[in-house]
Order: sequence, then structure tokens, then C-alpha cells
Amino acid sequence: MTSTRWLAEYAWLPERAAPTPEVLIETVNGRITAVTPLSPGGPPDAGVDVLADAVWLPGLTLPGLANAHSHAFHRALRGHTHGGRGDFWSWRDQMYAVTARLNPDSYLALARAVYAEMALAGITCVGEFHYLHHGAGGTPYDDPNAMSAALVEAAAHAGIRLTLLDTCYLTATVDGQPLTGSQLRFGDGDALRWADRVSAFTPDGRHARLGAAIHSVRAVPAEQLATVAGWAHRRDAPLHVHLSEQPAENDACRAVHGRTPTGLLADHGVLGPATTAVHATHPTSGDIGLLGESRSGVCLCPTTERDLADGIGPARRMAEAGIPLSLGSDSHAVIDPFEEARAVELDERLRTRKRGHFAPAELLHAASAAGHAALGWTDAGRIAVGGRADLVTVRLDSVRTAGVAPAGVWFAAGAADVTQVVVDGRVLVRDGHHLTVDVPQELADAIAEVTP
Repeated sequence: MTSTRWLAEYAWLPERAAPTPEVLIETVNGRITAVTPLSPGGPPDAGVDVLADAVWLPGLTLPGLANAHSHAFHRALRGHTHGGRGDFWSWRDQMYAVTARLNPDSYLALARAVYAEMALAGITCVGEFHYLHHGAGGTPYDDPNAMSAALVEAAAHAGIRLTLLDTCYLTATVDGQPLTGSQLRFGDGDALRWADRVSAFTPDGRHARLGAAIHSVRAVPAEQLATVAGWAHRRDAPLHVHLSEQPAENDACRAVHGRTPTGLLADHGVLGPATTAVHATHPTSGDIGLLGESRSGVCLCPTTERDLADGIGPARRMAEAGIPLSLGSDSHAVIDPFEEARAVELDERLRTRKRGHFAPAELLHAASAAGHAALGWTDAGRIAVGGRADLVTVRLDSVRTAGVAPAGVWFAAGAADVTQVVVDGRVLVRDGHHLTVDVPQELADAIAEVTP
């Protein structure tokens, strides 16, 4: 039995509007067994015998944060695609060039470094929206799930949990044009063959679980949407889908189907409590109603949405419709959950020219419990008895956070302020350094191998 007692200078407990000072958190075998707020006063060595063996956590301790939407290989594009003109579609061509150079070994190396970078930022669980399945020209590897296995192994090396959202990607356009070029690596032919391949894969390790994804209404024909959704529903697995990221997607879907993408998904049984729509940047009022009524979630990826000039989604309207909001770093232009969270509020200010849309506790919920739930880990994201012992400590004495009230970290702190990360009771990051991965060096080496 492994047990540890942690004494947090401040901890953000569930249902609290602000952090609580001096909280004793006790863990056994990766689970939280007791959470005890103490009376303020004095440092941890103030002579209280019961605290003698507690590990002091200076700063603010948060529950583990969740990155609900990742494309790990996009990290290779950071700093290479930002200087020119264009839009999402021109950026996509550059992204495809990277896919041509990836194989199971190089993807393992890259994803290991990317997931370790996430750990440094306080992310204890990631949802990998995975569609790079096959070899050149779409030829399956000897193991058709070799790329999936590489991602599962990468997360194990990095020390974080993974929900592998195996993505069905069959066509290039809403009207069913075939995949070409680099896209051939994504396709399985049809949804039944996709389901057969995914069903043959069992993630190796308790840190990983399997979910499903529909890439978009561009990539899965309408008559095959129900096959993917049915696979996920039968297994009680998370189901994610890119939705209305671009106005052009909405226009094409209306032209072909006479429905918005959200309406089309609703028609074919895709929406529901286990479904998360990613982006939802350009929904209609009717779309918001369908998402709310079905209790579907939305994963916002603000740093990617602004980097790709996608637009600003109606986050507050979606929240008021009862849509759970989670956060993702998507293309990894930035891996910083604090930046993603505050962007939800700050982008809403830009859109409305008014301030004060999301309280700090709401941003924390989106970055933690809501993200974990969207990935199927409903026992994570809260510092509460019975939950997973994921603890993320943020310093309050850096040049960014000095003098900041603890609740203000969402508007002041960044990934560099994370000092310690505990995942399932095991220390993964200490003093801002990953304990097993040389993250900068491994990122540099892995990216050099796959960039043209």
C-alpha cells in the first residue's frame, strides 16, 4: 500500500468559488481518502504533530487538468506555419505534409515528448483525436492498429492517462469525394471496416481507454454516421466529432443535405450525453438548442481557433443552454491550459464587448472535471474523497503570479508556473521538471525527424 499526505498552502476544492487555505489531502494507492481544510495560521512546521509527515505544497493546488482534444503530430507545426497569409484550408495542406513522414516509431517519439510537455503544463489526461491510421497510400501496417499502439505507449512513457478517440475518416468532402494524397492514410474504406479495425484493438495498460470519433460531416457520409455512433454507444465509450469549425463546412452541409452539421448529426443519432462536439464555432441558435437538449458537450480550443482564424464561438450561450464545456489544445500552437481557460472569458469579451462572463470556478471546471468526464474518466478532476489522486501545484511567487489572489491564477498564471504534478498518486513533475523525459530535447529531436 502506498500512502501520502499532502499539505497544500491553498487547494481548490469542489463547489468552492475560490481556493481554500491550508488543506490536508491524504491519498492511498492513487486515490484520495481524506480532504481536511485546516484553520489558517503558521507554516507547516508550526508544531502540529499530525502534519509532521505531510509533504508541503507551496502555492495553489488544483485537481488534474484535462486536455480533451489533441492531435499530437500537429505539435511539429508550431513555429513553422504562423508567419504567412492564408486560412484553415491552407494551413491544412502544411499539416498533411507532416503526416507523410510519420510512422509508428517516429510517432511514438513525437507523441511521448508532446504528452510529457502536457504533463509539465498540469495536464494529467489527454483525449487523442486519432486519424493517422495507416501507411503510405493507405496501406495498413502489419498490425492495423500500430499507430494507435504507439500513442498508448507514448502516454505511458509520459505518465499521463489517455483516451484514444479512434477517428473514422472516409471521404474528403461533404458530397463524398474520395480521399487523395496524404488523406489516404486516414481511411478504412467504410464505417464497418473502421469498426472492425477498432474492435480488434485493446489498449495496453490501465492508463488508457478507447473511444470513438467522427472526424466531421465532411469525412463520414451521412448514411454511415449511425454505424460509428452505434459502436460507441454499445461500448459506453466517449464519442467526439469536429463540428462547425468553419462556415464553409456549414454551407456545404446545407447544400448537400439541407441541414446544418448539427442537425445532420441529430438525425442520425450521434448527439447525446457521451458525445462531445469539438469547436462548435459557428452554430445556429437551433444548433445550440439541439446540443443542449441532447446534453451533448462542446470542447473549445481557443488558441487553435484563433491561430487558424476560425472565429469565436458563443461560449456563454452554449453554457446557458446546459452544454458542458471542456477545453483542448488541438493543434498545440500552445500547450497551456491556463491560456485556454482564460481565453474562453477573454474571447467572449471580444465578441460581446462586455466583461465578466465566466467565473474562475467555471473555468476550473471546464479545464478539469468537465474535460475528464468528456473523456470517460468521471472519477478525476476533483480534489474529493474517492477521486483519483491527481494534484497540480501552481506557484504564487513567479513574476506572473506574485501578488495575485489565488483565484486569479486563471488570468495570470501559465504552464511555466506549474511546479509539481501528481498523477494517480505518483509524482510526475517536480520543481517544474519532468522526472523521466527530457522534454525540450526529445521535442527537438522528434520534430526534426518529421518536418520537411
